[in-house]
Amino acid sequence: MTTPAPAAAAVPGTLGVAVVGYSFMGKAHSNAWRNVNAFYPTPRVTQQLLVGRDATQVDDAAARFGWAESSTDWREMLERDDIHIVDICAPGHLHAELAIAALEADKHVIVEKPLANSVAEAELMVAAAVAARSRGVQSMVGFNYRRLPALALARTLISDGRVGDVRQIRVSYLQDWLADERAAMSWRLRKASAGSGALGDLASHAVDQVAFLLGDPVASVSGTVNTFVTERPGPAGLEQVTVDDAAWATLRLASGAVASLEVSRFATGRKNSLQIEIYGSRGGLRFDLEHLNELQYFDSGTPAELQGYSKILVTEPSHPYLGAWWPAGHTLGWDHTFTSQAADFLTAIDSGTPTSPSFEDGLATQRVLAAVEASAAQAGTAVAPA
Repeated sequence: MTTPAPAAAAVPGTLGVAVVGYSFMGKAHSNAWRNVNAFYPTPRVTQQLLVGRDATQVDDAAARFGWAESSTDWREMLERDDIHIVDICAPGHLHAELAIAALEADKHVIVEKPLANSVAEAELMVAAAVAARSRGVQSMVGFNYRRLPALALARTLISDGRVGDVRQIRVSYLQDWLADERAAMSWRLRKASAGSGALGDLASHAVDQVAFLLGDPVASVSGTVNTFVTERPGPAGLEQVTVDDAAWATLRLASGAVASLEVSRFATGRKNSLQIEIYGSRGGLRFDLEHLNELQYFDSGTPAELQGYSKILVTEPSHPYLGAWWPAGHTLGWDHTFTSQAADFLTAIDSGTPTSPSFEDGLATQRVLAAVEASAAQAGTAVAPA
């Protein structure tokens, strides 16, 4: 079923966009497509089609988010000449089928992270992306935190040698929305739909940031996971939780650097805290998503009596991504990352340049997550009694 809104028709010369999913991520991506042409000199886009399972809800979301039409049949968009970009914000178990079908239909595809629910699915998606790329069709995985100006600046400082040789990196991503054991069951707590819990939801961002900031492949992994609440109230009574609530890992990188990782949806009092600490031979960097316009920088070359972490307010037009937005000193928010992400994808489509992060990058992250799960499946060494 397709329901046209009052102002429907696609505009000639623009790229028509379809988003699959209208909930949390669908809303964030819809906001990005609505705003991208107002801030970035990219190809023009039309918010053509919003796709979802529930006809009433997707109609309502389409009207609220600015879409010309809504539909409950995702296969319809594959046949339409006015749909050029497919943006997949559906649960993870649908990513592979949707993305492969869209790529084979020569639609440019962006997929929310993590790329898939398994390495096998991700490999199939990469194969489809490689084949489509030979026909000029682009694909990208949506790790939006790469578009945070502070983290993009951190990457530049690292690559410019401002912190020297990186030896250690600590990454934690902590939330508390499941800390209440009475919180209801959802698709994110079922392995069949989500693939994993905090591991795929949060650790995927953490692992991608290690790759993004350092450009240093993960060589080996040691990890563990835990489920603190094993049952949740669902529509038909208590249901078994089949994913992890938290995960911990040590990542040894190809360069010899070591990254420690901790993610949890049970960290009471932490709302959305992605914290990154980088320690190098010449300095250090610190970042917290709950203070996303700030980057802490330590320069060991400073005289001892003046040493200490300094706060960089990352709001200057010369900082990454800021030139598209507001005057100096005016901060950005979480939602701006999706608009900048859409702009980068449109630029890649227009220029034919490689996307970042690519499906191959998404597969690399998927392999690390799988290694954490494999390590966790092995019993740890018991501590001898006193």
